[in-house]
Amino acid sequence: MPPPDPSITRIDGPWRHQDIHANGIRFHVVEAIPAGEDAADGPPMARPLVMLLHGFGSFWWTWRHQLRGLTGVRVVAVDLRGYGGSDKPPRGYDGWTLAGDTAGLIRALGHSSATLVGHADGGLVCWATALLHPRLVRAIALVSSPHPAALRNSALTRADQGRALLPWLLRYQLPFWPERSLTRRDGAEIERLVRSRAGANWQAGEDFSETIGHLRTAIQIPAAAHSALEYQRWAVRSQLRSEGRRFMKALDLRTLHIPLLHLRGDDDPYVLADPVAKTRRYAPQGRYVSLPGVGHFAHEEAPDQVNEQLMRFLSSS
Repeated sequence: MPPPDPSITRIDGPWRHQDIHANGIRFHVVEAIPAGEDAADGPPMARPLVMLLHGFGSFWWTWRHQLRGLTGVRVVAVDLRGYGGSDKPPRGYDGWTLAGDTAGLIRALGHSSATLVGHADGGLVCWATALLHPRLVRAIALVSSPHPAALRNSALTRADQGRALLPWLLRYQLPFWPERSLTRRDGAEIERLVRSRAGANWQAGEDFSETIGHLRTAIQIPAAAHSALEYQRWAVRSQLRSEGRRFMKALDLRTLHIPLLHLRGDDDPYVLADPVAKTRRYAPQGRYVSLPGVGHFAHEEAPDQVNEQLMRFLSSS
């Protein structure tokens, strides 16, 4: 069978699909349609922009519950560079460029600032954008995405966080094999990865089965697996290069003074509590919330709780 076309990510729902050009490439973005608004009416420019950024091996679909549940704001979920329906250039998966992508999207969508919401790798993009383009970021909310320097410190100094994180990062540094691993058997590896990090309650439901089907298909889009892995490869290899040291130093030396919300499931086996605690050094005024019975994908596993936290955060920031 031929590989899936990127158009398979244009899943129907109470949202509109758009192609937005920013930072030299084309992004597929999905914008929530508020109740009572026709899709042909155009974007509600008067509302504050909230941009949703997904994590590794995913695409915009991970934010379906937030697209349906967040109100009073303009909600836009993005297929990050290299994922889903967005362009998949051979390079540009470094922190500097990814922050530039988000900054460019905010401007291309017609706004002067935005609140960024990110999960895992998407959260790292939130951190980078807030610290490198501070005038464009009003606030950030994060799901299992501590400050990059805090996560690195914890992975290198604590055996439990190192065991959870480093084996994945290191195996992805190999050439060719990780791409084949992610795409063979119709993307079964993505399902294994998600199951290893998700809470048991979510895995037992129909919402999980539907989502896994979409993820397994999307990772097989040509160049999607390679692009996803390039995020992980840069995160490791950059530590040995002056570019990466400059990037981490730029983030490590700055304290975040904008509103911040961090959500983490108590049962998350991938991002543990220690790097979140260390994040307080970089955002001492942030709000840190633990969600019981929830794994790594809190926004999908406990969408009502997460949406309630996000709405409270958006109304106060």
